[in-house]
Amino acid sequence: MNLLKTSALNGVAVLIKTATMFILNKILAVYVGPGGYAAIGQFQNFIQMVTTFAGSAINTAVIKYTAEYHEDETKQRAIWKAAGSSVLIFSFIFSLIILIFQKQLSLYIFQTTAYQSVFAWFAAFLVLFNLNALFLAILNGKKEILKLVVANIAGSILSLLVTGFLAVQYHLYGALIALSIYQSIAFFVTLFLCYKANWFNISYLFGKIEPHIAKKFTAFALMALVSAVCVPLSQMAIRFYLSQEFGLNYAGYWEAMIRLSAAYLMLVTTTLGVYYLPRLAELTHLDEIKKEVYLGYKFIFPLAVVGSLCVYVMRDWIITLLFSHAFMPMRDLFLWQMIGDSLKIGSWILAYLMLSKAMTKLFVTTEILFALSSVGLTYVCSKLFGFEGVSIAYLANYALYWLVVSFLVFKQLQEKKYAN
Repeated sequence: MNLLKTSALNGVAVLIKTATMFILNKILAVYVGPGGYAAIGQFQNFIQMVTTFAGSAINTAVIKYTAEYHEDETKQRAIWKAAGSSVLIFSFIFSLIILIFQKQLSLYIFQTTAYQSVFAWFAAFLVLFNLNALFLAILNGKKEILKLVVANIAGSILSLLVTGFLAVQYHLYGALIALSIYQSIAFFVTLFLCYKANWFNISYLFGKIEPHIAKKFTAFALMALVSAVCVPLSQMAIRFYLSQEFGLNYAGYWEAMIRLSAAYLMLVTTTLGVYYLPRLAELTHLDEIKKEVYLGYKFIFPLAVVGSLCVYVMRDWIITLLFSHAFMPMRDLFLWQMIGDSLKIGSWILAYLMLSKAMTKLFVTTEILFALSSVGLTYVCSKLFGFEGVSIAYLANYALYWLVVSFLVFKQLQEKKYAN
């Protein structure tokens, strides 16, 4: 399936997911407020880190090798068995750790023990959370885009129903519970879709972890783990700094801004994951790789620029419609954030090339470096420009990231001597 067909089909799922996210943003804005947004952001970052350590770190490898071994089902099954067993083992370990330290985690993340039971819910559903992500990765690698789209749509609808209901009934506590469980509920839909596929058999998904496969997973796991630690920790640091420097509500305004960016860029970012990653994994010739990257800059990057421009022009209407008048101070962030979003997508086209070709050292180095620089630039820019400095720092960070990555990625491809 080519880029345009994949984008069109994926666009259906993204349209539904974006709509559900916008509705949820409105519900959360009304029932949890700016301060609640900051707490939700902290918990989402925690979930991202834990699920990665508990097994989802290898999902990029599952996508890559499922796509790469498309002509050898025996090799594919060996990959799935190792992945499924890894998810079960690590999910159990981390669930136990979370249950033991739920009180301390609540104090660290929320500065109160009032939400410690949220961690118990998350621990109970963690294994299903990660199995859902694994099954989606297999569908992606198998290029079963229609089933992947249906699974994503089901996940979006369940997210809306579960989060909407719990947030309305129990406000912030309900929203946090919903974040802990809705992906696990979506697992049963994904399982049903996979069960109907001719390649599916439960015996293919759990078994011995072969040493050579574990070695293949290591590079991808390291990249995912570094990203899962650096990005959430940098966001948590920025959120904490903003709450100390400007107040908790301002941390909430920034959280609303980055959630809005994630929502309107979803078509672009999911296309990168659904089409780009398995496609780049298949390519072995430098000319083919360059051609695919060119297509990304021809179709994907302009889409991000147009989306950013539209959001900026409609910023006042968007704040009122999707959030509330209480969020109007986030208006100061839009110009710099929208430019930064475009630069982000430009850089991510090359970042996915690092992932697909397992450029572990380069990926890890740049992730750590630019996570640190995002925090440092936020501190400097906010001192110089006030609250809007957080988005100016975001723009500057992705501009630097794009420049560095664009130079180093192709340099490394040349060094690896990909054939022309």
